[in-house]
Amino acid sequence: MSNELIINSTQNGCRIALLKDKNLVEFHHDQDGNQFNVGDIYLGTVRKVVQGLNAAFVDIGYEKDAFLHYLDLGPQFNSLQTFTKSAIARKNTSSKLEKFKLKQEIDKHGKISNVLSKNQQILVQVVKEPISTKGPRLSCELSLAGRYMVLVPFSNTVNVSKKIASSDERKRLVRLVSSIKPENYGVIIRTAAQGKDVRELDTDLRNLIDTWHNGVANLKKAKPKEKVIGEMSKASALLRDVLNESFDNIHIDDKDIYEEVRSYIQTIAPDKEKIVKKYSGKSKIFENFGIERQLKSAFGQSVSIKGGGYLIIEHTEALHVIDVNSGNKSNREEDQEATALSVNKEAAKEIARQLRLRDMGGIIVVDFIDMRKTENKKLIYKIMKDEMAPDRSKFTILPLSKFGLMQITRQRVRPEMNITTKELCPTCQGTGKISASILVSDQIERNIDYLMTKQNDKDITVVLHPFLYAYFTKGRMSRRLKWFMKYFKWIKLIQDSSLGITEFKFLNKHAEEIEVKA
Repeated sequence: MSNELIINSTQNGCRIALLKDKNLVEFHHDQDGNQFNVGDIYLGTVRKVVQGLNAAFVDIGYEKDAFLHYLDLGPQFNSLQTFTKSAIARKNTSSKLEKFKLKQEIDKHGKISNVLSKNQQILVQVVKEPISTKGPRLSCELSLAGRYMVLVPFSNTVNVSKKIASSDERKRLVRLVSSIKPENYGVIIRTAAQGKDVRELDTDLRNLIDTWHNGVANLKKAKPKEKVIGEMSKASALLRDVLNESFDNIHIDDKDIYEEVRSYIQTIAPDKEKIVKKYSGKSKIFENFGIERQLKSAFGQSVSIKGGGYLIIEHTEALHVIDVNSGNKSNREEDQEATALSVNKEAAKEIARQLRLRDMGGIIVVDFIDMRKTENKKLIYKIMKDEMAPDRSKFTILPLSKFGLMQITRQRVRPEMNITTKELCPTCQGTGKISASILVSDQIERNIDYLMTKQNDKDITVVLHPFLYAYFTKGRMSRRLKWFMKYFKWIKLIQDSSLGITEFKFLNKHAEEIEVKA
C-alpha cells in the first residue's frame, strides 16, 4: 500500500491531501493567519466564572470567549498556576521543572469558583478549535506532542498507547522512557514508538523539553491573549502523526513549504529526506494527481460506492445521518440478502473514508440496507471497525441494531471539512440563461490576436477548460498550430477542470494574470 502526501500552495495558505493507493483519505486546508489551532498554548484571562456550569469563560483573543470546564483544569492545576504566576512576575524562575516542588492536587469533585476568579491570568491550551457559533475549548492540562511521545509538564506518570498490544513491548517502553525522562515531566508513549530504540526516544524527548523551555521564555515576557507555544503547521503536524515506513513520496509545489518540510523530515527521520520532492510539472499539482476530481466527487450530498450503490449524507443540528442505497447493484446478486451484504460491505469502507475525509464528528447514524442473517450483521460491524482502525480521532462503534442502524461517535476537534460541489454557472450567475457557449472560442482567439498584435505580448499562456483545450489542440492542423503560423510564436495552453467551460485566463511569462477584454 502506497502513501503519498500532496501539498498545494494557495494565495491564503496551503491545501494538504493524503493519498493511499492514489485514493484521497484525508484533506486539510491550512489557512494563513489561522489562529487557535489544537495544541496552541495561550496566556488567557478569566472573564467570567459560571458556577451553574462549573466552568469559566476565558479571553485568549478570539471574538468569543473560550470555554474551560473544571474537569479540564487537570489535577496539577495548582502547580501550573504557581509556576505561571512566578514566570509572569519575572522572578528567578527556571524553565526546568526538576527542582520545582509540585503542589497538592485539586479536588476532582471541587467547584471552579474555589480555584478561579475574574481577571485571573492562566496558562491554557486549545483542545478544540472554534466550531460554528462556539469559541475554542480549553484545558489547563498542558501537553506537547512529538513523534514518539507526548510530554506532560507537572506530572510524573508514564503511560502507553492502548494500540500497542504487546505486554512485553509496553513494559520495555515504560522502562526506557522512565530511565531518560527528567523529574516532574510526565510522558504518554505514542503508537509510533513501538520498536524504537532509546536513542530515538531520547532525541524526541529532548526536542519536546526544548520546546517547553522556549515556551517558558516566551511566557516571562508575554502579555494577556498572546500565544506562548504554537503548534507546528498542519503539514508538519500531519507528517509527525502519520509518517511511517510505508510513505513513498511527499510532493510540494512551493519552494518555502518544500524547504520547511524537508528541514522537518531531516529532524525527525533523516533517512526519509529523499521522499520529499519539489513538484515542477506544467499542470497544477492537484490536477496532476487527480485530487481535484476526487474532491468534487467525494464531498457531495450523494457519494457513489465502488461496484454500484451510493450514500446519501445529511447533516442535522444534532447528528449526521448516512443512508445506504443499492442503486444499480440490485440485479447483480443471487438474492436480496446477497445484494444487501455486497452493497453494505462496500458502503462500510466508503463511510470510514468519508468520516476521515470530511472530519465528521459527534454522533453519526448509518442506515445500512436491511439484512436478516446475524453473521452478516457481525461481518459489517467487523469491517467498519477494521476500516476505521487507522483513524487518529477517538471513536466508538456500536453493532447494528435490529432496525439495521449503526451508531458511531467520533471526536471532533476542528470544524468539519466542507467543500462546495454545486457550482454557480460562471456565465449566467444562476439566472439560467447564458450567451451562446460556442462563442467562447471566438473570444479567446480575439484576445490572443489583441495581445499578440496590439500589446505585443509575445510570451503568453492560456488556462482553460479541458474541452476547450481539446478543441484548440486536436488534429494535425490544430487551431494552435494555425496561431503559430500566423504569429510565429507558440502559445502555451494549460487545461484546468476547476474552471467553467466558458471561463479562461491569460498569463504572462511571470505567471501573472493579464487583464483582457471579455
